[in-house]
Amino acid sequence: MLRKYLGVLAILAALFISTTGTVSPAMAQTNGEVPGTALGIKSDTDLWRFVRTGNAGSTQMKDELSAVMIQSEGDNWRAFRNGPLSVYGAYGLAGIIGLLVVFYMVRGRITIDAGPSEDRIMRFGTIDRFAHWLMAGSFVVLGITGLNLLYGRYVLLPIIGKDAFATITTFGKYAHNYLAFAFMLGLGLAFILWVRHNIPNKLDLKWLAMGGGIFAKGVHPPARKFNAGQKIIFWAVMIGGLSVSMSGIALMFPFQTSMFAETFALLNSIGFSLPTDFTPLQEQQMNQLWHGVVSLGLMTMIVAHIYIGSVGMEGALDAMNSGMVDRNWAKEHHNLWVEEEDQKVNPKPAE
Repeated sequence: MLRKYLGVLAILAALFISTTGTVSPAMAQTNGEVPGTALGIKSDTDLWRFVRTGNAGSTQMKDELSAVMIQSEGDNWRAFRNGPLSVYGAYGLAGIIGLLVVFYMVRGRITIDAGPSEDRIMRFGTIDRFAHWLMAGSFVVLGITGLNLLYGRYVLLPIIGKDAFATITTFGKYAHNYLAFAFMLGLGLAFILWVRHNIPNKLDLKWLAMGGGIFAKGVHPPARKFNAGQKIIFWAVMIGGLSVSMSGIALMFPFQTSMFAETFALLNSIGFSLPTDFTPLQEQQMNQLWHGVVSLGLMTMIVAHIYIGSVGMEGALDAMNSGMVDRNWAKEHHNLWVEEEDQKVNPKPAE
């Protein structure tokens, strides 16, 4: 009975307040004010803006980001990472493996047309092979551990269980972070050693027009130490490797860089119209997505490189194993380079 009387009194009080000009709670919600005529939020739009961006300038929190309840860009980051990045990345890796299997079934292994010989020629010295394997070995570990972060919980977790997956992932995280510096060292060393051999020239156009000679037996376009295909791989690894290294450093040392804002500002100076006002968290999210996109692109390309350099072509693996290659192989795939090397040993007299 008492509850009923209290309810009636509450209704009468609300009616009295509304007739005397005092703002009711319902009116406060509509007009953006709060009881007591205190300054409130003017509209639902303002309310959600504060929810998403925080009340900048008036929050008592040490970190402005702590006042943000919802970060919209985080939704976009998650949608892209779990959507196009993961889906198309898987398609790319599976697609290149499938194409290589089909290519091997149709073309078979690219053999030495003249047959192996007993004569060998030095192609890569110790420092060259060290740079290659430092870069290649660390990249393989980085690729595997990175793929685990992207796909592991869908592929590996159901097979090995939570405990084993947690252990592998934790170990992989440390391996990924520390071996990144080995990759960067190998990348820089390889650039210094090989950049002079990888300058594009007109000869590369002929090599490309002939498909590098890999699609038909007995076709061998002229090439120096590095052919056009190897030059494409070189520059893709150098540029992509530098880019993925920079984004990786930004991820290892978060909120310390603004590379996207600076890059976009540079592009705007030559005619683009790109946003440059990014929060530190937005920078991190874009770094993570860019890191994934470039890494998956490099992995797709490197799978093809590994195939050609191992099972796909007879004699190719020797170049990075012992450094000594079969002379017949060298003549077929790098004939101009062989002539240059022979000229160094037995220079022809000037006419």
